[in-house]
Amino acid sequence: MTAFLIANIAPIMFAALVLFLLVGFPVAFSLAACGLLFGFIGVELGLMPQALLEAIPLRIIGIMQNDTLLAIPFFTFMGLLLERSGMAEDLLETIGQLFGPIRGGLAIAVIFVGALLAATTGVVAASVISMGLISLPIMLRYGYDRRLASGVIAASGTLAQIIPPSLVLIVMADQLGRSVGDMYKGAFIPGFALTGLYLAYVVGVTLIKPQWAPALPPEARTIREPNGDSGLRSLGILFGVVLISSIVLARNYSALLSWRAGHEVIAATDETIVVAMTFGVILSLVLSLLNRAFRLNLLSQMAERVTFALVPPLTLIFLVLGTIFLGVATPTEGGAMGAVGALIMAFSRKRLNIDLLKQALNTTTKLSTFVLFILIGSTVFNLVFQGLDGRVWVEHLLTSLPGGVLGFLIVVNILVFVLAFFLDFFELSFIIIPLLGPVAEKLGIDLIWFGVLLAVNMQTSFMHPPFGFALFYLRSVAAKDDYTDKETGKRIARVTTGQIYWGAVPFVLIQIIMVGLIIAFPGLVTSGLDHHAEVDINKVQIIGPSDDNSYESIAPPSFGASEAAPAEGGSAPAAVEEDPAAAVMRSLQAEPSASGAAK
Repeated sequence: MTAFLIANIAPIMFAALVLFLLVGFPVAFSLAACGLLFGFIGVELGLMPQALLEAIPLRIIGIMQNDTLLAIPFFTFMGLLLERSGMAEDLLETIGQLFGPIRGGLAIAVIFVGALLAATTGVVAASVISMGLISLPIMLRYGYDRRLASGVIAASGTLAQIIPPSLVLIVMADQLGRSVGDMYKGAFIPGFALTGLYLAYVVGVTLIKPQWAPALPPEARTIREPNGDSGLRSLGILFGVVLISSIVLARNYSALLSWRAGHEVIAATDETIVVAMTFGVILSLVLSLLNRAFRLNLLSQMAERVTFALVPPLTLIFLVLGTIFLGVATPTEGGAMGAVGALIMAFSRKRLNIDLLKQALNTTTKLSTFVLFILIGSTVFNLVFQGLDGRVWVEHLLTSLPGGVLGFLIVVNILVFVLAFFLDFFELSFIIIPLLGPVAEKLGIDLIWFGVLLAVNMQTSFMHPPFGFALFYLRSVAAKDDYTDKETGKRIARVTTGQIYWGAVPFVLIQIIMVGLIIAFPGLVTSGLDHHAEVDINKVQIIGPSDDNSYESIAPPSFGASEAAPAEGGSAPAAVEEDPAAAVMRSLQAEPSASGAAK
């Protein structure tokens, strides 16, 4: 029995963790309990030194001193403030009026606002609950299919897990030992590509099943000009001017940087996008302010309303992501600036009060403590697991798979997808990623690319029926009984749990397609990263003094003087001037011997 335990202690330890989790014991305490239990067993069996267990307090102190993790409470606090400041309401109302005249316009507005909220809040619960409370009754009022409406709201809320500033990307970067800024840059393009796939699905549904997503009736379109015009022409002209100006800046951004630096500079893709977007936002705001200040009447109410509704969140996006991508601030500093920006926005909307601050701080403290305890438990588990050669077992298990790197990626993604039915992204990040990261690195896989790939996969943990948290959030705010609509007086049927589950299935499939696209086209992630020159450490030469510690063998620099000037007459070179450092060394070596002779 003892021999069997010694030979298989690593898989037994992992199986014990799974058993603890299936029983329903809290994740943080399951990890810590398994780590300590098998740590004591390993010490008793002589499989690991006792000093490894004594290093646990130092690991915990290291977690508490990790400045990167400060970004989690900052971004959580920012998201909660924005969710309660009314920004989501203004965005949904304005964008809903903008896209309302077309089929599926409300669903498109929800996805668009979900992407904006994801880029400002980074919290799934805040996005899903806000849009569920605001947009779901409106979509049901105007005849949207309940499955489509539920799926769109839940899926657009989960965009907060892949579009920076995402909490899961912070945790992923910490577990993989990579920069949070690089993880944000790598996830920038895939996040918005996933948003585009969601939009394409909604458009496809409107073509196949137009009755599932009807357009808003004329009486529901409240933003109109005095003459009854929608004002979309003015908005289109403003958007065209801003878009053309931003494209021109993006095309010439590298040239501008090169002119400023005095040498050729190639700007990163994400940096160019952020700068061009910021320029477009500022330009639209300036034009709208000039139109209002001088009463030029060149812009319609719709154009001004859209501008003033979009500028605050887009400004906050630049404040947070722009400073991180441009290298001005670290993710922690960006999160702090975002929290301050959220306070300012809440104050400007006259929503900031003591109750709001208490609620936001209370929820932020709970979530941050939850993450910290899971991280401490996972640290204890991983330390013991590595001490018992668990990493070697996992490495042999995964590297022996057929298909090489592709086979490894397929098996890992299937494993994460299945585990996402039962575990949320925090638990997956702290349990699975430390085991998979070293194997991926040994196979030559870029860990930033690998982290973004798994982040997209783990995003499905929020959408999996029946345990997806986004589905639970939506269920908590959706109508559980039939009710009478206040606007129309019609009787509206309730939203069933089955409708919410079936509505999530197409979006889970879209997320799986996105995983395949990232594997097939790695440039979706790597094109936004800064490519540094790699140094082969095997070719590095270190030149030092000789073994006799003499500095006389090292030739001094000539500082422009001729080292072999011919002597007069050209017969022989002049003597090389003596190295002053060698003379000083000889005098220092002579002093001890002289003092000894004097004694």
